[in-house]
Amino acid sequence: MSWVLGVDSGGSGVRFALGTAEPGGAVTAVSSTHSSEPVRTGPAGIDPEEFLALLLPAARTLLAGAGAAAGTEGLSAVAVGAAGMATLGDGLRAALPAALERSLGVRRLALAADAVTAYAGALGQRPGAVVAAGTGMIALGMTPAGWHRADGWGHLLGDCGSGAWIGRAGLEAALRAHDGRRGGSAALLSGMETFFGPAGDLPGLLYPRSDRPAVLASFAPEVARHAADDPVARSILAQAAEHIADAAVAVCPPSGECEVALTGGLFKLGEPLLGPVRAELSARLPHAAVVSAATDPLGGALLIAAALATGSLRLPYEPRLLNVSTEQHR
Repeated sequence: MSWVLGVDSGGSGVRFALGTAEPGGAVTAVSSTHSSEPVRTGPAGIDPEEFLALLLPAARTLLAGAGAAAGTEGLSAVAVGAAGMATLGDGLRAALPAALERSLGVRRLALAADAVTAYAGALGQRPGAVVAAGTGMIALGMTPAGWHRADGWGHLLGDCGSGAWIGRAGLEAALRAHDGRRGGSAALLSGMETFFGPAGDLPGLLYPRSDRPAVLASFAPEVARHAADDPVARSILAQAAEHIADAAVAVCPPSGECEVALTGGLFKLGEPLLGPVRAELSARLPHAAVVSAATDPLGGALLIAAALATGSLRLPYEPRLLNVSTEQHR
């Protein structure tokens, strides 16, 4: 039996899943755990020491619960999907291979952008396009030639249409109403004051936080809740759908069949967002088939770990998007 570990690290915390890998790369999830605190990102990128401080105890707990001992019947492979891995993951790529081999005996490790694990969870290893939207937003397309990404640039430079983008737009509309400026929403102002307190306190609550994207995204459900009866909230979701479609169009081949999967917690907002997204995709990608994601990014991380453990990983290697470390590649 080959034990494998999948990790999904995002703006709202870190999730871990232990599974068993079968020949050919099939995987069965066995148990899971999570931390509600996201890993800190500093000037040097994602903090590897903090990441390991969460990963190692979680892995040992899951292995012990499954009756496996690290270093004997320990982990055959680990796959980590992390938000910001492509641009902020140098520290993880430098530190994790040796640290996991030393601590858990792991000799096969995949370090992936969270978009890659979202892709694997949605479409497995077949070509297509995936839009992964949660706190952030990124689209990723895969062809035999390799990966093509769009957006995923973080809440200050991009992630257009994401939970953080929707939440920020909703809070801006609330503050416009508070000030008496055009484009304001009284409904969102009321929701903001219920959610965060007086309008004047919001900057002090928000700006010092290291998890600002997650705080912004926490207001996105309030925007969706008012979409049916508030034109400003409805317009925000319509603009988010346009941005999501922009990213999908950028990574989907312009002709020929293309599967497009939508995955991530943002789409749990339901029809207020999904309706406009489907309409945009139908109009702008008439040749594409919008399909349901087979599983989530954590399931995708498990799939990558299982494929790596069994020598069946066919996803394109790319240093920043999918970095693979094995006994032969160290």
